[in-house]
Amino acid sequence: MLALGCVSQGKYDAALMETARVREQVAEQRLEAAQCHTADASELARLRADLAALQASDAATGRQLAERQAHDETCAQALDQAVAMASSFRSELARMGRDVDELLATKGALASSLEQARERLEELRRAQAAADARANLLRDIASRLKRMVDSGDLRIVLRSGRMVLALPNDVLFDSGRAEVKRRGKETLAAIAAVLATLPQRRFQVAGHSDDQPIRQAAFASNWELSAARGLAVLAFLIQSGMRPEALSAAGYGEFDPVQPNDSPEHRTQNRRIEIVLQPNIDELVSLPAG
Repeated sequence: MLALGCVSQGKYDAALMETARVREQVAEQRLEAAQCHTADASELARLRADLAALQASDAATGRQLAERQAHDETCAQALDQAVAMASSFRSELARMGRDVDELLATKGALASSLEQARERLEELRRAQAAADARANLLRDIASRLKRMVDSGDLRIVLRSGRMVLALPNDVLFDSGRAEVKRRGKETLAAIAAVLATLPQRRFQVAGHSDDQPIRQAAFASNWELSAARGLAVLAFLIQSGMRPEALSAAGYGEFDPVQPNDSPEHRTQNRRIEIVLQPNIDELVSLPAG
């Protein structure tokens, strides 16, 4: 008390203020320590949660790896079985004197044969369709020219797959001449009226003779006479309305007879003008041999 009594009031107050300041600092440090402790606890909890998640993920990955390994083992077993089965099949084929390559070659040959058969079938179908079209055209023209066919001024035949309108020379020309007679012009005009209705078709006018030597000074041979008659008929058909680009002319002389030149009747048949229907490109179908 005597010592305290010796301390001045100023120093005493200063000591009290220092004590208060120190207490405040201690309180602040304790609060800060408490806050740090709380933050550390939260971070520790977060780290523990992350660790648990990683452990769970690792466990899942381990299970997936185990499943993949099991699947790989199953695939390996299946592959081994497949290899063993293939080896067994090859051994069996070898025992039978055949192998896989031979079977594949046979399969290829069969496929090729099948494709060829299909192509031939398609060709036959096209050929049949073309034949049917020609037959229908033949019937149509024959019906429209029936009067001349019935009178004997015209014959319609199918030769080598082509429709042929055959007119006797006696109807069209006088002997040894190449000028169309009046009766022949009437016949040709009627024919031209029918053929002009076929704009997609082409025709060849061919002159033919028998084998008797020519006795007219105007022509050196039956060849020249037959060609001149073919050209004369062609010119009249054009005058009667047929398109020039649809027509051509030829002379065969005595070298393409329809009958042997052994009788007057046969020679009469060989002296003729033929108007031949030319085939279209789509009718030129290559047929398989045999």
